[in-house]
Order: sequence, then structure tokens, then C-alpha cells
Amino acid sequence: MLTSRPSSISVAVPWGSWLGLARTLLATATAATLVFTDVDALFTPLLGRGPGPHCTGLSDIGAFCLAGPEHANLVRWACVAVLLAVASGWRPRFTALPHWWIAFSVSTSASIPDGGEQVNQVLTLLLVPVLLADPRRWHWQPSPPADRVVRPGGRGVVLVATAVVLLFAIRLQVAGIYFQASVAKLSKAEWADGTVMYYWLNHHSFGAPGWLQPVTDALVNQPVSVALMTWTPLAIEFALAVSLLLRPAVRWWLLPFGVLLHVGIAVLMGLWSFSLIMIAAQVLLLVPMGAHLPDSWRTVREWVDLRRAPEPHLVVRDVGVRPTGRRKEEPVMADQLAGQPSP
Repeated sequence: MLTSRPSSISVAVPWGSWLGLARTLLATATAATLVFTDVDALFTPLLGRGPGPHCTGLSDIGAFCLAGPEHANLVRWACVAVLLAVASGWRPRFTALPHWWIAFSVSTSASIPDGGEQVNQVLTLLLVPVLLADPRRWHWQPSPPADRVVRPGGRGVVLVATAVVLLFAIRLQVAGIYFQASVAKLSKAEWADGTVMYYWLNHHSFGAPGWLQPVTDALVNQPVSVALMTWTPLAIEFALAVSLLLRPAVRWWLLPFGVLLHVGIAVLMGLWSFSLIMIAAQVLLLVPMGAHLPDSWRTVREWVDLRRAPEPHLVVRDVGVRPTGRRKEEPVMADQLAGQPSP
């Protein structure tokens, strides 16, 4: 006798406070750019195009283009106010779309946007559907229990599955950025022979600040130390690029190295907003979906132990048709227990 058995699905709840931290870093980076860059510098005239905001094609829907150059300063501070609300973590589903709109506006209408602003624009766009389904009041709250989000017959499964897919797409995007950054550098002789940091740290615009130059000069004038300063960032970038192939516990250990890489870029080269954006990208790349920040220092040890647990993932089980009238017992998976999200 042939009997059919119903399929079942187990979906991890992907919203956690680490996701909130990434949003706060992204919003803070753009807010810092707007606060510390006046309108004349933000929309400096370009050869053949004149002063900004530069509005062509899709950039016409940007905040600065819609308001016009005469209201650019007012729009600038209004955007800062919205970004501060985003950074605070209030109502992710309400602030997700305005956050992307501002990131898009800055990236497309500013005269000289950097690569970080372009990454910010892409990340905030991919996060919009993720956050529209986020039921939390604050993005610092832990993921809600699975039985509150995914109910039989409801649309919660679709929303959560969509969020998981888009968060994984973000990981692929960030991994691709670091792969290109690490591999492309090796085609340059100065990166390959380990001397490029000598030139960068002595650059008139992106070189080390004056108070650090005695230290950096001593390092870049020694063959061994300048080679280490050149090749270590390459090794970190390549490790980040292949991190999706590594176990979650190993990815956790990559995070502090990636953060140190971009803190170094910020201190030595002054690229603070770029560094904040890329640190946020690393959080989205390396931290398990749905992971929660420790509530206090007393729970740090417990949180460290949770890092060794498997990463939450989407499990689809199709039992199919079996040529028997008896049902075989199936193993119970950890992330299928009643309403308990994976750490």
C-alpha cells in the first residue's frame, strides 16, 4: 500500500540585534558624511557638469534632486535626523525604506561618492524586504520566537524565507567585494612585492596623519615590516572572501580581524565613513542570522558559548511517498524544536 506523508518546513527567524548593529553602523556612516561635509563640498562642481546635486536617470528620485539645489542644506539636515532615528533602532519596518532612499540620494547625487557609499546603497536596498517583515519595535531586541512568526497556514513562512534568501544574497555580495579586492591587488607589482604601503602611507592625501608619521615611517622603511603591512590586509580580505565556505565558529574569529583592518584604514587614511560601512558589511557576512548581542557583561561568557552552535538555516523536508503503511520515526532537528530559534 502506498501512503503519502506531508512535507514540513523549518525556517530560522533571521532578525537579531546583530542585524540591528549593522543598520546602526550604515546609518551612522551616512549621517557622519552629511554632518561633517558642507553642501558646497558635497556637491562641488565637476568638469563639464557644473555644481551638484547631479540628477540624471534614476537619481532624479533622490531627495536632493527632488528638493533642488536651493534647499540642499535643509534636505541635508532632514536626512541626518532620519538617519539618527534609523541608528537608534526604532521600528525597523518603518525606517527601512527611508534609510535606503537617503543612501541612494547621497550615492547618486553627490559629486564624488566613494565605494563605501555605493556599497551602502546596495546593502540598504537588499535589507528593505528583510526589514519590512521585521515585527520588532526596536532592532536591538532579540529575534521573536519562531511560533510567533511562523504559524500554520500563514504567510510568515514566505516572509521569513524571503528574508533569509536576501540576507544570504548580501553575504554573497560582500564576499564578492572582498574577493575582487584581494585578487585584483595581486595584479599590481607593488602589492605583489610587498611595497605598496610605503607609497600609500607617504601619499599627500591618503597618507598617515602627522602624529603617526614617526611610527609609520619607521615601519615602512624596513623591508620585513612594510611587507607584513602590505600582505596582511590581502590575507584578511581573501579570508573574508572565502568565509562562506568556513564553519560558523571560524567566521566568528574572522570578525575582529576584519574590524581591525578597517579601523586601521580609518586611522591611517582618514576613511571613517567607508570603514564603518565595511564593518557593517562584515557583520552581515560573518554573524549567524538571528544572533543576539549579549545583554550585559555577565552574559558574555554564555554568548561566547552560543557562538559554537550551528548557524540558523532554512530546512525544507520533503518526505514523499513510501511503499509501506507504517510510518518510520524521523530524527528531531535542533532548530525544529517548538518555537525555539537557533542562537
